[in-house]
Amino acid sequence: MPCEEVLKAVFPLLEGIDLASCMLVAKQWREIARDDYFWKCLCAKRWPSICKRPPPPSVTYFKLYQTFYKRPQRRALLPPRLSFSDLEFYIDIWTQERLIFSEVVPGPVLQRGTWIPPPGICDVLRFHLEGPEYKMTLPVEPRFSVLPSQNVSISVLVARRDSNKVACIINKSVFEYIDRTAYRALAYDYLDFSPCYPFVSGIRAWISLLFMDHGSEGDIDVFGIEMDFCDAANSEEEVLWLLDMLDWK
Repeated sequence: MPCEEVLKAVFPLLEGIDLASCMLVAKQWREIARDDYFWKCLCAKRWPSICKRPPPPSVTYFKLYQTFYKRPQRRALLPPRLSFSDLEFYIDIWTQERLIFSEVVPGPVLQRGTWIPPPGICDVLRFHLEGPEYKMTLPVEPRFSVLPSQNVSISVLVARRDSNKVACIINKSVFEYIDRTAYRALAYDYLDFSPCYPFVSGIRAWISLLFMDHGSEGDIDVFGIEMDFCDAANSEEEVLWLLDMLDWK
């Protein structure tokens, strides 16, 4: 059987990525593989209804497949309009109605990598803090202790110096889960975005109290605070863009 006939028998059995690879082998293979019949078969597998009407004369099934099968590439972000130097965070923590921590934190202080955790923390927590996910961390000085029976809540506001506006990140959320294997107490809240972004929703801000065990009653000795937006943002640029989209008042 001539080579051309063999190729015409085999090409209809291939997936699109394999057929496209065959076009790179030789000129003869490319000319045969460009036959629109093969690409119509592939389009019929993925989008059967598109083959029920003839395509416009200027559009081939090869072009249709090539256009719509492409996987979207991750686009590079434009430089964010904010920087951590433009921001100031207001963090307040309560047990019941008693305020136990209240700080105004400049953005660069909360920025990733500006402090070293104290000695004596567990390996699980150390591996977490050294992991690749983007986390903003803050040392707690002086430290405070919390009893397991206490109801602890937190609020986080952020202000921007370029416009003197304020946005809410976390609105008195309760630390409902204490992970004693990872030595973190976790709380979260859903971000409120500007009406300019009506289709952006369901993104959470996560806040953790980083602690060590203290005493025989199970008290937790809090030495740090961690905040992240890993639902949607995993780099400094992504976090700044996310903050820029908040509902600033």
